[in-house]
Amino acid sequence: MNRRAGRTGHTDWCGRDHRCNLGEHRSDEIVVDLPGHGRAVLVRVRTAAGREHAEVRVRVALAPGEIAARRQLVGLLGDMRQAVTRAAIAGRPRPGRAGR
Repeated sequence: MNRRAGRTGHTDWCGRDHRCNLGEHRSDEIVVDLPGHGRAVLVRVRTAAGREHAEVRVRVALAPGEIAARRQLVGLLGDMRQAVTRAAIAGRPRPGRAGR
């Protein structure tokens, strides 16, 4: 699969419609839906400067009680921090391996 933009400026994964605006290219949404519990939506984005990102939105049903909901939020934030850190480290070039 070609990650580079072709003559149209779009990549192979680009949605090629109104999602491409202000010089960005955006993929179709990848959705994980757990009805009544939660939903995650992932979109791949290439900025006008050529930098690529994963944009992730998460919606989780919270417990009705304030204390339980706060516990859920603390756990969610911890899990998100771990996931973002893991993804950032995995994408970082290793010393001495540039250009391979």
